[in-house]
Amino acid sequence: MARSERRFSPVGVLLGIFLLLIAGTTARGQSTAAFQGTVLDAQGGAVAGAKVTVKNLGTGLERSTETDSTGNFSIPALPSGNYRVEIAKTGFRTLVASPYTLEVATTASQTFTLQVGQVAEIVEVSTGAPVIESSTMTVGQVIDQKTVQEIPLNGRHFVDLALLIPGTVTPPQNGFLTAPLRGQGSFAFNTAGNREDSVNFMINGVNLNDMVQNQVTFQPTINTVAEFRVDNSTYSAEYGRNSGAIVNIATRSGTDHFHGEAYDYLRNNYFDARNFFNVRTSSTGASLPQSVLKRNQFGGDFGGPIWKGHTYFFASYEGLRHRQGLTTTSNVWTDAQRADITAAGNPISIAIMNLVPHANSGTTFVGSATAPVNIDQGTTDISHNFGPSDRLHGYYVYQHDLRQEPTQGANIPGFGDTREGHRQVLTLNESHVFSPTLVNEARLGANRLHITFTPNNTTDPSTLGLAGVLGPNQAFLPTIRIVDLGILFGDERNFPQGRGDTTGVFADTLSYIRGRHALKFGTEFRDFHNDNFNGDPGQLVFNCSLNIVTPTCSSNQFANGQISTSARTLGNVANRITQKALDFFTQDDFKLKPFLTLELGLRYAWNMTPTEAEDRYVTFDPSTVSLVRVNSPYSQNNKNFQPRVGFSWDMFHSGKTVLRGGYGYLVDQPITGMVLALTSNPPFATPIAVNAPPSSYSQTASIYSSPTPANLSPVLINPDFRNANIQSWNLNIQHELTPGLGLMVGYFGSKGTHLEVDRNINQPTAQVNSSANLGPTGTTPFKNLSSSSIADSGSTLASNIVERDSSANSSYNALWVTANKRFSRGLQFNTSYTWSHSIDDASRNLQGIVVQDSTNIFGSRGSSDFDVRHRFVASAVYNLPFKGNRLVSGWELAPIITAQSGSPFNVVAATSFINGVANSVRVNVSGPIQISGDPSKWITNAASVFSVPTTGFGNLGRNAIYGPGFTDVDLSLVKNTKITETTSLQFRVDSFDLLNHPNFGQPGPLSPTGATVFSTAASFSNITSTRFPVADSGSSRQLQFALKFLF
Repeated sequence: MARSERRFSPVGVLLGIFLLLIAGTTARGQSTAAFQGTVLDAQGGAVAGAKVTVKNLGTGLERSTETDSTGNFSIPALPSGNYRVEIAKTGFRTLVASPYTLEVATTASQTFTLQVGQVAEIVEVSTGAPVIESSTMTVGQVIDQKTVQEIPLNGRHFVDLALLIPGTVTPPQNGFLTAPLRGQGSFAFNTAGNREDSVNFMINGVNLNDMVQNQVTFQPTINTVAEFRVDNSTYSAEYGRNSGAIVNIATRSGTDHFHGEAYDYLRNNYFDARNFFNVRTSSTGASLPQSVLKRNQFGGDFGGPIWKGHTYFFASYEGLRHRQGLTTTSNVWTDAQRADITAAGNPISIAIMNLVPHANSGTTFVGSATAPVNIDQGTTDISHNFGPSDRLHGYYVYQHDLRQEPTQGANIPGFGDTREGHRQVLTLNESHVFSPTLVNEARLGANRLHITFTPNNTTDPSTLGLAGVLGPNQAFLPTIRIVDLGILFGDERNFPQGRGDTTGVFADTLSYIRGRHALKFGTEFRDFHNDNFNGDPGQLVFNCSLNIVTPTCSSNQFANGQISTSARTLGNVANRITQKALDFFTQDDFKLKPFLTLELGLRYAWNMTPTEAEDRYVTFDPSTVSLVRVNSPYSQNNKNFQPRVGFSWDMFHSGKTVLRGGYGYLVDQPITGMVLALTSNPPFATPIAVNAPPSSYSQTASIYSSPTPANLSPVLINPDFRNANIQSWNLNIQHELTPGLGLMVGYFGSKGTHLEVDRNINQPTAQVNSSANLGPTGTTPFKNLSSSSIADSGSTLASNIVERDSSANSSYNALWVTANKRFSRGLQFNTSYTWSHSIDDASRNLQGIVVQDSTNIFGSRGSSDFDVRHRFVASAVYNLPFKGNRLVSGWELAPIITAQSGSPFNVVAATSFINGVANSVRVNVSGPIQISGDPSKWITNAASVFSVPTTGFGNLGRNAIYGPGFTDVDLSLVKNTKITETTSLQFRVDSFDLLNHPNFGQPGPLSPTGATVFSTAASFSNITSTRFPVADSGSSRQLQFALKFLF
């Protein structure tokens, strides 16, 4: 099957040449701040030629400019921080405002009024940075360093700061705050109706995303974060690559004074309340033991001048030692069953059985395990001011993380896996001032990730007699299932595995002030390389239900060595993926009037279709029913033009009430993970599955020695796959209620098109057999590979052939309300309320087949998996006004209050007679669904309104039912004690879920297997756990103690 070659769009080339001629090499991703404003006299007239000077209070960096004929000025590319602003003009008194805070990726706009007098006369004003954004359409929020450092964060993960922003929620599968047990890839959030993997993380203006999954590659430690900004609607053309939020992280740097800290955060289970579902046992009346938790997060940082006024450094280290105890309950053989297996005399089965512990509680084994996590992270930050015109900033971080998952794939101890990661990030930023109106920012970055997943069990299969049973090179124990007894153990499928990712970034932005125009031109180039491998130890299944001819129980099958089903993917060679991207943008912030700013921007993105180093892409061609080799998995998208337009209007010319609106067209760069499956299609990876009738170990070995693939389930990408795009718009009004206190109310909307969705193109079109013991069968469009296939011609095809398509859509409509107060008089707070509805056909990239009918994607349109109708969050830092000795003074409170409605869920049939895909066909509903709010039975009338469809699809809408809401109060109590003039000690107690309010998980099970399950299954729609059982917010009250020495 021919595919078009990748090539640049002529229009894109012309645009690139045009921008390069204007700006040299010029980008996106702002790591600095900008300061602009208007200087007026007492009568409101413009003051031209006034000298405006800003001086960084930490490093002494100084920049100057003059106002134009309209009194306007602009100073771009300033490092974020506190400044002294001085405005001088002959005939007027000199005005000084200090400290004036400039925040990362923010343009501060201010009107200053000069008084008639002598220049030598100085008027000091207390005007701080404005609390409202009066000169930009971008809607976002900065979380300042005080909030970052002081509020209670469960796990101290910086991503959780995004949950303070309106429009953000956590993905339902990830809970609410991120515990380290869930791995690095689960640090994510949804914002403004966008998917969780559409967030663009940047550190010092450089990409911080893992391009395979588009998740953040590592977590900068909280003590290294200076500021954290999230832009989540209609940002300027300077930003792109993804359609979701833009997360800008500015790291801490050294200043003119040496400063540092050493700290230790301690948690353990003795301080935690018992989980709501840790009930008393019926036999002893005693509560189940608390799971062991020991957690230490410790480290320190130190920074200061190397050469005052020129060179500064900042270095940090943080370590984490987390030990989470787990109670495991698993089905095992009873002693009588073990005796029967021994009596049967099959040496292989006996050797395998001896890997499993004896039952110690009826037919189960109750044991304990520990999930250890070790993380070590070190950073170095160096900045150098060559002079007022040049500044170089460098940042490097290295992290090593080691985690053991003791029960991956099974609850029987002795298996599981070890996950090890090495992560490095380097950023270099150089700013050069050609003139007060022409400034260039260049950014260079590298992001390196290497992770491996290795099975913990090192038993050599040959010592058990399994050598060659599942083919050659069998280095790890296969997964073993005894179906009727529910016994599962062995190594995980697809392990060992690992990958190494390297992302190189070069970006540049040129800022040019010309009259009333603040112009920016830029480009960014990204070069991504992915090397990965996957192993497969295989699977052995003993299942009497598949033995239709001579039914026997599967434990007897195991005793006699009669395998019902075996499976393993042979080959599965390593592959190397490369993906490049090149973006250009131009942006004009045009001050049409002193009180009205128009923003006009255009961005172009060239996202190269990923390539494989050895051209090992194999796809399924439905037109020839064959596997074909292709150079390009889908056609190159060359029309990714993204206009941005917006305005900000100072309605009463007071700088206190601003009406803003904007529209943006945004394009997502497809994740590299989408194409990885193409390198695992035959012949590079050959999945083998051998089904009933049962075969002995030796018979199975003979089959795998010269295998014939069967039930192949190849993956393909629609040749016309399109880059996803989001159209975003908003209209909002901001008002400064009092100095430092701002209110925003606005409408926000978006529409997503060409979103990725997985479809089953081999969905059966007609029912053939509904016999329950045979499982779902039907007439499929594709049955066998044709003779033209490059591999395995004639092999049977499974009823699931996944096509990755770009036909999903989404919509989002919301009301956002925020009230934010800057720190003054000992208090600062941020509050937000979101009333929203997010709708889509599928809610994540590479989610698997979740649509009910793959021939009708629109039929699965419903509330997004992450839809939350109402969400309120408030955070604050309050210095208690107690004065006196060291015991009385220095107390501080820092709460976070969160309340939101529930997330939606589906009721689906566990066995479908339509498309052969479990858990996707929804049930029929015949009346209103009654929700009790009681965790013991969430749905009270299931028996009367639900039924499993015997033919066709269910009529229950997708995500039509909502689960429990979430309410949480976290609080930090802090005591700061001054030891000397330059040293202090901080003791803090962080309480997560202070009120010990149980936050329930989703009800389950929700997959009935028969028409009467609703009335007979007492467990249907029961809630049996909190959102997370242990160690995370919403499980139960947890206490954390910390001690900091600051100098």
